[in-house]
Amino acid sequence: MSEMNDLVEKLKNGEIKQIEVDKSNFYELREILVEREDFKYFRGIAKQGGKVVYEYLEEERS
Repeated sequence: MSEMNDLVEKLKNGEIKQIEVDKSNFYELREILVEREDFKYFRGIAKQGGKVVYEYLEEERS
């Protein structure tokens, strides 16, 4: 399992509160997330400089 997959699982399990990725890793993480059944529980928030912060929500987003 890749390091990104490990981070996604830790985020889901509440071991970490967020994942911050820069634009060079954005597509790798996005590809992992869209394949997951719980994809709608992840929220990405764009930050200045091309970074994105992902959080895991208690309710799926619409």
